[in-house]
Amino acid sequence: MPEKCWGIKVKKIIGEETRQRLIADGNLHPDFKPKKDSEHLYFPVKEKIPDSETFEFEARSVKQELPRHELIGGIAVIHEKSNKDAEMLLRSRPVIHTVLYSESAVTGEYRTKDYQVLAGGNTTETDYTEYGLRFKIDLSKAYFSARLANERQRILNSMKEGERLLDLFAGVGPFAVALSRKASVVIANDINPDAVRLMDENIRLNRIKNITPMLGDALHMPGIFPDGSFDRIIMNLPMNSVPFLKTAFQLCRKGGVIHFYSIQEEEGGMMEELRKFTTGKITERKVRSYAPKLHHAVYDVICE
Repeated sequence: MPEKCWGIKVKKIIGEETRQRLIADGNLHPDFKPKKDSEHLYFPVKEKIPDSETFEFEARSVKQELPRHELIGGIAVIHEKSNKDAEMLLRSRPVIHTVLYSESAVTGEYRTKDYQVLAGGNTTETDYTEYGLRFKIDLSKAYFSARLANERQRILNSMKEGERLLDLFAGVGPFAVALSRKASVVIANDINPDAVRLMDENIRLNRIKNITPMLGDALHMPGIFPDGSFDRIIMNLPMNSVPFLKTAFQLCRKGGVIHFYSIQEEEGGMMEELRKFTTGKITERKVRSYAPKLHHAVYDVICE
C-alpha cells in the first residue's frame, strides 16, 4: 500500500543524473521505489530538502543495504576499505564500472588524493553528468565532488544575466561551466596543470564560448586584472582560502558577491576573519556534512 514520503519531482531527461546526485548526497530513500508518469520521475528522499514535496511511494521489499559511498559518474568511492563491499557495490547497478577507496585526504598544492582500486576496471577516470552538463573526471589528478551539485545550482539561480565571474580555484571546471549559463565572461583559474587540462576538455565538451581557463597562482590575479573587475567570485578551497581573501576583495567590485567556502566545526567560524574585509551583509549556510564534528560551509559575502 502506498505511503507518504518526501520526494523530488524532475523531468525524465535529467532523471539519471538526479538519482546519482541524490545517492551521492545520501538523500535517496532506500525503503521506497521511485515512480514515474508520462513526463516526470519521482524520487523518494529521506527528509525535507530543497524542492522536495510530499508524494505517495510504494515500499520496497527488504534487501541488503549498500555500503556508504559517493557516486561520481561510473565510479563509486567507498567510505570503508572492504573488497567484499566493493564487489557488492559493483554488482548493485550497471552504471558502476569501478569501486575506489581513498587512501589519503586531499593533500598538496594541487589538491589530489591517492586511491586504490578495490573492484572493477583499473581506472580513476569517468564521465559525469550534472544538470545536463557533461564532465571528464580523473579523481587521481584533480579533486572533484558531486556533492556540490545543488550548491552550484543555488548560485546559478541567484545570478543576474551578464555577470563577470572569477573562479579562483576552478579545478576541472564544475562551478565555471555551470555558472557560465548566466555569466557574460568567466575566468577559471587553477594551479594544477592536470585540472586545467581537464577543465579545457570540459569547456569544449559542453561547447561553451565564454570561459577563459587559466593556469596560475590565484595570488597573482591582481597583477593581471584591475581592481573591481568581477561581479562574483568563487572561493572553493575550503581548507585554506584565508590567505586569498585580500586578493578576492581587491578583485570584486563594490556591491559584488564572494562565495567563500570553509570546512569548520562551529557555525560562524569564519565570520571574524571575513569582517576584516567588509561591512556588507554576510550570509552563512551549511552545504554538507564533511566528517564527524565538521561541516562544509559557505559564506555569501557582499563586498562593501
